[in-house]
Amino acid sequence: VLDRKAFVLRKRAEREAGVYFPSLSARTIVYKGMLTTGQLEPFFPDLSDRRFASTVALVHSRFSTNTFPSWPLAHPYRFVAHNGEINTVKGNRNWMKARESQLASSLFGPAQLDRIFPVCTPDASDSASFDEVLELLHLGGRSLPHAVLMMVPEAWENHDSMDPARRAFYQYHSTMMEPWDGPACVTFTDGVQVGAVLDRNGLRPGRYWVTDDGLVVLSS
Repeated sequence: VLDRKAFVLRKRAEREAGVYFPSLSARTIVYKGMLTTGQLEPFFPDLSDRRFASTVALVHSRFSTNTFPSWPLAHPYRFVAHNGEINTVKGNRNWMKARESQLASSLFGPAQLDRIFPVCTPDASDSASFDEVLELLHLGGRSLPHAVLMMVPEAWENHDSMDPARRAFYQYHSTMMEPWDGPACVTFTDGVQVGAVLDRNGLRPGRYWVTDDGLVVLSS
């Protein structure tokens, strides 16, 4: 409930005052900036404070390739860190804009949804738009993995050996959300779970390794 109220407040402030909050959440803190990896720790001294503890952490480092560098567009975002690009992002944004008039949810309170539009911030990067739509789907009542698989489904259409229940999941949600396609490895967390998913075309490979003591290492 608190995260939904903060979400509406943050969206309204961003739209009306032109400000940007890296995070405004009861569960996560986002550190971001145009920094080299060696600059991160001295720039954010609380990361070196032994009193500062977290159950999970999602860390991302990359060079900007197709967007002009800016602090708001630096990774990670509020739920995701992304390696690759979304090739279908223009169509995805247009579909989200078109369906805004049809969106409805009692979870955000009466007449609250109008205050968060547009869902996708103009001139944002493909990763930022993906994160904004994912945030809406998640705060709208779906688990984070559920929302991610709505946006980045497996190639289920001609997968004859896929479990029927899983195939039905993708088929059902294809009536609500078009795939966000591209060479993409998307890692995500809500402060409780950490996960990762590849695009359905397999154009951005990822590999993972589970050590004997339970450490999971994934790289793309």
